[in-house]
Amino acid sequence: MIVFFLLPLVGICYVGWRLWHLLPVAIGWKILALGVLLSGFVGMFFYLRHGLDALPRWAAVPLYESISSWPFVLLYLVLLFLCMDLLRAVGFLPREWMFHSAKGTLAVAALMVAIFTYGYFHYLHKVRVPLEITTEKGLKRPLKILLLSDLHLGYHNRRAEFSRWVDKLNAEKADLILIAGDIIDISVKPLMDEQMHEEFLRLNAPVYACLGNHEYYSGTPAAQQFYRMADITLLSDSVAEVNGLQIIGRDDRTNPHRKPLDAVCERVDPERFSILLDHQPYHLEEAERAGVDFQFSGHTHEGQVWPISWLTHLMYEKAFGGHERGKTRYYISSGMGIWGGKFRIGTQSEYVVLTLKPAK
Repeated sequence: MIVFFLLPLVGICYVGWRLWHLLPVAIGWKILALGVLLSGFVGMFFYLRHGLDALPRWAAVPLYESISSWPFVLLYLVLLFLCMDLLRAVGFLPREWMFHSAKGTLAVAALMVAIFTYGYFHYLHKVRVPLEITTEKGLKRPLKILLLSDLHLGYHNRRAEFSRWVDKLNAEKADLILIAGDIIDISVKPLMDEQMHEEFLRLNAPVYACLGNHEYYSGTPAAQQFYRMADITLLSDSVAEVNGLQIIGRDDRTNPHRKPLDAVCERVDPERFSILLDHQPYHLEEAERAGVDFQFSGHTHEGQVWPISWLTHLMYEKAFGGHERGKTRYYISSGMGIWGGKFRIGTQSEYVVLTLKPAK
């Protein structure tokens, strides 16, 4: 937790020092720029304490988007200034570009605008990921299953945008929709204000989901109420039988009292195909040990932006994509939505279309 606050402060000090020397303006304007830089850090505390819920939506939405974009902007300013310092050290960048420089300021601004404009439009593009599995476990007919994670609906992914996602998903004409947690971003309030549950009721296939860590951040009772309004079947350390499948939904590891997976799977028939929804992809060996056929998880976002994506690949056995352990297959999704600023740089927003086929 200390690192969570210390690293941004180090970044602020470095970027602030570089901006102070770079900007070709009077001291008053430099102080203002540093104040804006620091205000993002202060705003994060306001955001984390659910302060946005006390504001009207017209104020909460732009405040959320600016506060939650701040960490990514700070990250890329740090990377950009480090590159400039390195280029200057080896003689490729003239010193005058770094000190009281209109050229240097315009170059930094242009690069930042280009990076985040690309990141925004790349986020809007939802990638369709096809996945096919053949099983000998008593399936009567092929099934098309939509696998989603990390919708993060709320102040930034609002109803109009989610409605476009629903249209895209309905066009698949799926038999079943499975969501691996984090339907809600940080608060249920914006979903209730916009009657977001009505969009879920438009989906043309039954929806089953497990909880994610953000459902706990938003308040579990409120999240469960929204699930009921949206006609989402919540599986929390429980099993449902659907279309000849066994869908296992695990409570999120945010709950330290969730059941061991072996205990959840006690009533699972090993002769029938099983799909596990577990939001956070830790301890993948548990699904293998429990005899699960396929696990679908999210949570990682694959870091959302590079180079954070490198860190997620170090943190998890598998941070993104398909994986196998023994007879168990896995898919870890980078998510259809996103937390915070709407930027995808080096990662993708996606939904998975699983075709499950009986063996001939």
